[in-house]
Amino acid sequence: MSSSTAAMTRQWTTWGPVVAALALGAAWGRDLPGFVVGLIALCLLVAVLAAVHHAEVIAHRVGEPFGSLVLAVAVTVIEVGLIVTLMAGGGDKTSTYARDTVFAAVMITCNGIVGISLVVGALRNRVAVFNAEGSGGALAIVCTLATMTLVLPTFTTSHPGPEFSGIQLIFAAVASLFLYGVFVGVQTIRHRDYFLPVPRPGHESEDEHAAPPGSREAWISLGLLLLALVAVVGNAKLVSPTIEDGVESAGLPKAVVGVVIALMVLLPETRRDRMQTSLNLAYGSAIASIGLTVPAIALASIWLSGPLVLGLGPLHLVLLALTGVVSALTVVPGRATLLQGGVHLSIFAAFVFMSFSP
Repeated sequence: MSSSTAAMTRQWTTWGPVVAALALGAAWGRDLPGFVVGLIALCLLVAVLAAVHHAEVIAHRVGEPFGSLVLAVAVTVIEVGLIVTLMAGGGDKTSTYARDTVFAAVMITCNGIVGISLVVGALRNRVAVFNAEGSGGALAIVCTLATMTLVLPTFTTSHPGPEFSGIQLIFAAVASLFLYGVFVGVQTIRHRDYFLPVPRPGHESEDEHAAPPGSREAWISLGLLLLALVAVVGNAKLVSPTIEDGVESAGLPKAVVGVVIALMVLLPETRRDRMQTSLNLAYGSAIASIGLTVPAIALASIWLSGPLVLGLGPLHLVLLALTGVVSALTVVPGRATLLQGGVHLSIFAAFVFMSFSP
């Protein structure tokens, strides 16, 4: 990145959260005309991108594998904030937002981000190489969490519809937190080496990139990250009625709202080109999206009106099963080519298409 480009990046990521927060303060509690809602939506997008950028700065400062963990948690905080904001006061029509957003996050990370990372890695080195031990373990947790929280509610009988009963929801939330805690412990302490880049003889190490930022820059990024998160949640509350009305008037499925939330939060991460870091982030974000979002939504459901639908329908169950099988075949060898990347991107394309035309 040239010095001028880097300077421009620092500028917009610095003033973006500030402007978004000021817009939130000026618009809160007011009836907003259409063009103002459009400006608020633009501020929301800038705040999301700035939040991801500042999380990346902090992640770069702490290094791998802690960096991917920090980034995944930051992204999940944004996701949870958007979901709760949209569900607040929405009643029955927002009952599937949590499910749709979490499922979209899994499909984007396990197929979109993984697919793009494999393609980029294969184009650079002919064969993308990664740690099968760490990536395989992370994938196992993704599949287990997805099954426990998104598949089981479709088949349970204690509560009508694809919903958990109260005690089942508590169990799912506790189990999700437990599995997330196990993953964090393994990734950062007990088997940290499983999540570090694989050295390739004659190739530049993946860790040989720009020097990490200083402490002052990291602390500034932390402050701007917190400001950006507040702006994201607040501005989402302001534009949520317009988003819901637009989806409804366009005749699109309600699941599109969840897809839009997940795409907004996660797509900035598809530009990464370091193989192991990309897989750490992809699977770590999927684990955080389920392991932290479901407990948070379960807690929020105490005061949120309306039901909480978590069970997937037949179409999404098929896509989830296909993702699990293909991902296992990709990860187990520890090596992948353009073929595997193309397969994951095809599944991701099918998910996006079917979301708009089920």
